[in-house]
Amino acid sequence: MNTQLILNYLSDLSKNNQREWYHDHKTENKTANTEFEALIGALILRIGEFDSSVLHNEPKNLTFKLVRDTRFSHDKSPYHPAFRAHISSQGKLPVPVGYYLMIKPGNQSFLGGGLFADMFKDATAMVRNYIAQNGREFESIIHEPEFKKYFTVRGSALKNVPAGYDKSHPQSEYLKFKSWYLEYPLRDEELLDTEAFLTKAAGLFHIMKPFNDYLNRALTGFQMPARR
Repeated sequence: MNTQLILNYLSDLSKNNQREWYHDHKTENKTANTEFEALIGALILRIGEFDSSVLHNEPKNLTFKLVRDTRFSHDKSPYHPAFRAHISSQGKLPVPVGYYLMIKPGNQSFLGGGLFADMFKDATAMVRNYIAQNGREFESIIHEPEFKKYFTVRGSALKNVPAGYDKSHPQSEYLKFKSWYLEYPLRDEELLDTEAFLTKAAGLFHIMKPFNDYLNRALTGFQMPARR
């Protein structure tokens, strides 16, 4: 697996973020994408050592397209110069939550987990309700020393505790959240030694697993909205 090739292609795309350049370099795109899928395949096997629910996944079904939706964005560049994948028991859907990898040159890569999508109001309500009822368990997970060493819970949030929840609840700050996720930043050089990267990524994903498991218990029965 040649991660340097992946970084080189994405760097070139970032500098030449135009449809004509993209189509003129389809071969480089295909080669870099093949390397990325191989990396995801190896990562699935490492994660499978502690979470067998992901082992059935095919890497090609877990990756996201480079094409950007620019309809509502001030940035009209047509491509997102990053390779991304979400590994969970149900593939790349945001629920159930799983293990996320983004490779983006310029030290912008990261490992992630948890619920990133805050547009699903039902999912947000389900997690809030679960935290309200199981707050002590949530605290025990996020304050576990190894977890705190690497992660801080992040997410978009309201200014105030939403209506219907106790403002004095011990986890009131987390009840304000609309999404609950983790990010661990990666420098470009950390990606170059593939074996070392896989070991580190799998180790960090293992540490975040209790957090993911907690959210997935909260999201039991959640149904993705039907596409219109």
